[in-house]
Amino acid sequence: MTERSTKHATFTIERTFSAPPSRVFAAYADAKSKARWFGGPEDWEKSNLKLDFKVGGRESVSGGPSGGPIHSYNAIYQDIVPDERIVLTYELHLDETRISVSLGTTEFKPAGTGTRLIYTEQAVFLDGYDDAGVREQGTRGLFDNLARSLEMQ
Repeated sequence: MTERSTKHATFTIERTFSAPPSRVFAAYADAKSKARWFGGPEDWEKSNLKLDFKVGGRESVSGGPSGGPIHSYNAIYQDIVPDERIVLTYELHLDETRISVSLGTTEFKPAGTGTRLIYTEQAVFLDGYDDAGVREQGTRGLFDNLARSLEMQ
């Protein structure tokens, strides 16, 4: 039998983008825009992003290294305030194994002509498959992708 464990963690990331809050928010709300920045590393095989951006709506995407485990992200939107806030819950799987469950809150604040984004994640990591340091590093990478995507538009 596999030894079971839980580890709880919270982290917050703040980033400033040169685009206004409405544009940064739209990068989350529009499936084509989100697909440009939200996903694993470039060399991963990816599934199509599915996005039903509304309270109670769902989002999913999966991918992974060639021949490696499939990483699956499945979210439910709990609260949306246009151009201000998104709250969602999500679970991550490696193949069929659930490795974490999280509450993610993204806030969009005006910062001059740009946006200060504040992301807070509260997570439970299951059975030693993942941890807060790895998750925070991956999330920072996603925000790097978001910055590049906003600059290209």
